[in-house]
Amino acid sequence: MIRGVHHVALSTPDLDRLTSFYCDNFQFEVVYRNEWRQSPAIDRLVGLEGSVARTAMLSAGNTHIEIFEYSEPKGAEAGTDRPVCDHGYTHFCLEVDDIEAEYERLRSGGMRFHCPPVATRDSGSLLATYGRDPDGNVIELIEIRDPKSPIRLDGSP
Repeated sequence: MIRGVHHVALSTPDLDRLTSFYCDNFQFEVVYRNEWRQSPAIDRLVGLEGSVARTAMLSAGNTHIEIFEYSEPKGAEAGTDRPVCDHGYTHFCLEVDDIEAEYERLRSGGMRFHCPPVATRDSGSLLATYGRDPDGNVIELIEIRDPKSPIRLDGSP
């Protein structure tokens, strides 16, 4: 039985920078750190040979983000402005209570956004915006104003 999504994983060239970004801006907490050096079991799991990496698991509410910094093999840079239509990871979304306030707070802290929050439904019951972390990974902020919406995290107003 599937219980739900446990975490989203990101690969970065700078674990400390990206961990600080999510902790400082989104109140994630580091729940564990790990590293490995050429572990055959992990190599088999991740489909690499001779991998060496540091990792951190971050937690906030019911959301986890796992961040990897591989020193072997070196990862290819994906670019900080890659289009969200490219195949693979496109974004993860955080539900917020006041999207305008979060947008301004994060923007003033240096986060780049595609646009200010927009209504994605004619009724205005759902507002959203896309922004990017320092590696160019897209983070969606969403405010669901309809207390009966089936996509709310907790179903409460």
